[in-house]
Formats: sequence, C-alpha cells, structure tokens
Amino acid sequence: MRYQIAHTTEYQYHQTVSLCHNIAMLIPRNTDLQECRKTIVKINPQPDVMNEYEDFFGNKVLYFAVQQEHSSLKVTVLSQVEKFKQRNLKMELYNNIPWENVSAMLQEPGLGNFEARQFIPATSITNFTKEIHEYAQQSFTPGRSLFDAAWDLVQRMYRDFEFKTGFTTVATPLTEVMEQRKGVCQDFAHLAIACIRSMGLPARYVSGYIETIAPAGKEKLVGVDASHAWFSVYIPQSGWIDFDPTNNLITSDQHITIGWGRDYADLPPLKGVILSTGSHKLDVSVDVRRLD
Repeated sequence: MRYQIAHTTEYQYHQTVSLCHNIAMLIPRNTDLQECRKTIVKINPQPDVMNEYEDFFGNKVLYFAVQQEHSSLKVTVLSQVEKFKQRNLKMELYNNIPWENVSAMLQEPGLGNFEARQFIPATSITNFTKEIHEYAQQSFTPGRSLFDAAWDLVQRMYRDFEFKTGFTTVATPLTEVMEQRKGVCQDFAHLAIACIRSMGLPARYVSGYIETIAPAGKEKLVGVDASHAWFSVYIPQSGWIDFDPTNNLITSDQHITIGWGRDYADLPPLKGVILSTGSHKLDVSVDVRRLD
C-alpha cells in the first residue's frame, strides 16, 4: 500500500520575528516495513540556511533558519510512503520467552541487544512511580511471556484510560495521567513505556501517523488527521514489536512511522528558537491518504 502524507504547521506571530532557528522531524524514515519514496518540503518564507541529517537514532532531521524579518512561518512536508506486507508474528517463539529471562538475554553479545539496552533507563518524561510499577506488575506476572505481558498491558490501558484531547500537554506528568486516567496518544505511549521500564525492560517511543477511515457514505475531510504515537518492545531473537495502546492494536499497515527515541523529547515534530518579544498562534493540519 502507498500513502501520501501532508503535514502543515503554521505560526502567526503577533510581533515581527527577525530570526528563527528550527528543527523539523517530519520526514518518515525507512524501516523493514516501509520506505519513504519521496518527500517535498515547502517553507515560507524561504530559509536562508537548510540542512538535512540523521540523528543518533537514525531519524531524519531537517534544520533550517530564517534570517529575515517575518510575521508568519509555514512549513509543509509532503511525503509518499510505501508500506510492505506485515511479517507474520511468530507467536510460538514469543510465547516461549518469559519476561524475567529477557534482562539476562540482553547482556549477550549482539548489536540488537546493545541498542536495546539504551531504552531501559527512565527519562524525565517516562519516570515511573510506585503506582506505575504496581500497575505494570498486574500484567507482568511470574512466568508470563514478554509479548503476552505487553499485549495485556495495552488491553488494560485501553479499558482503564479515556482518550481526552485538551486534557494534557507535553508537560503533563505521568502521575497526573495515572490519577485522572485520561490523556492522548503521547501520554498512553509514555505511560506504557514507563510501566515496561519499571520492570527493567527496554521500550521505545514511536512517532508517526495512522490512517483514519471516513464513515460509510461520507468523504474524508482534508486535514482532519493528526500525528500519532505508540511504543515498541524489544524481544531478543525477534526484534522490536510495536503496540498502539490508544487503539488497542498491534500496529498494522495503517501505521506510518516517522521515527523513534527514548520519549517525545527525542523527536518533536517541530521545535525552534525565535528572536521576538510577542506571542504567536499555532495551527497544525495533517492529512493521510491511501494512493492505491
């Protein structure tokens, strides 16, 4: 399947901005399940400096600077991504690896194990509490496979937490999400990661998009989609398995990956520094469409 993604971010400044430096992480990376065939980046006003590179995790990063006075900034990234057929989940292999054995297996030689270990320590965003650890323990029972434990955690979160836009921000701590049992996809991904790391296991944050389907008989509106987030668990000898707690899913062909890191701070869609004394208004529009 082929998808076209249009992601537009527009800032309207109340005071003129004389200089801005920005980093955009909106170009989908290539994985074993997808290939970014084409990307067009449109920035208005035209940047004076622009450079593309890969970060520590292999994500695609676009740096640009506007060194002229401007009252607005519009960044549109158009990408075409081809999704490959999902590999068959070898359930019998996953089920044979109890989660308690994974920590020891990660110490064995191998590039995959080495890379996975960096996703075990907690970060400021995924720092876990006693309550979070106890919530995780209800899924990570003795002798249970890591795959089954992670999948059970996802299903419990889907039942226990309410998706509520506007209730949280990127600065809302997980303690509040746990207490109120509300949040959005970023919150649920961070909470699941905190639960898994509280058990001494690796989990990483994944940023991307998910295709939404219009109701039967109605045409899908342009720009109604949004950035999405989920998490991955590393299973030795099998690799990374992606779970979507917001939608109670193991990720499918409808999930399009931008990149991954330890948490949201490693791959925000767009961040920057401006030289100005005023505030600004932000508008974001995302459209994900199947081309086939």
